[in-house]
Amino acid sequence: MKKFGLIGYPLSHSFSKKYFTEKFLKMGLSDHQYDLYPIEQAEMLQEILDNNPEIRGINVTIPHKIAVIPLLSRVDDSAKGVGAVNVIKVERDSNGMPILIGYNSDVYGFRESLKPLLKPHHKKALILGTGGASKAVEYALKELNIEYRFVSREGDINKLIYSELDEATLNEYTVIVNCSPLGTYPNVESCPAIPYEFLTSNHLLFDLVYNPEETLFMKKGKEHGAAVKNGLEMLHLQAERAWAIWNG
Repeated sequence: MKKFGLIGYPLSHSFSKKYFTEKFLKMGLSDHQYDLYPIEQAEMLQEILDNNPEIRGINVTIPHKIAVIPLLSRVDDSAKGVGAVNVIKVERDSNGMPILIGYNSDVYGFRESLKPLLKPHHKKALILGTGGASKAVEYALKELNIEYRFVSREGDINKLIYSELDEATLNEYTVIVNCSPLGTYPNVESCPAIPYEFLTSNHLLFDLVYNPEETLFMKKGKEHGAAVKNGLEMLHLQAERAWAIWNG
């Protein structure tokens, strides 16, 4: 049996378990299993590995994406750049001891989902929110040579605050990425407080939220002719990247 799984806390809803369980069924991989491991402390990962020597790969979700790093044998460049790990490849040495290698597939998922929508005038981006997901978006935008500014409720020399966003700002920054949870089901009537009236057909709005399929942020963008996309394809891409890492 080859085992894979997800660590985090809580794990009341898991995209990953459903995705990989269905993937294994479609591929006829009856000897593959994906489990949930709700652990309150990242250090409890060692106990999971000790009790499950068949584990080949682990996905990591909040709140452990940063806390897990000191437990790893090494970390790849993208995960170092983001400062967070969401994929762990588990290898074993000659004594059967686990060798843990950390990766960040969120960077890949966002970058590859965004790229097909980019046009020559998409040179600058606003990143709405400063949580963990925003760091992967930041890293991907750097790779794509897109300048960016963070927007948060509390600004500083490196961040804008929402009340500072005006027509001139939106004319300059034509890519807007929502990294906040605003608009996520069941709070579907909420959205980031940007001046939507200044959006045009030159704008591209990317929402990391994927439930609902079309958020209020996206609806308001479409009303002004902007291109929009949700985070579902990003999730699929990062899951497939994890699968490639585990089997590479």
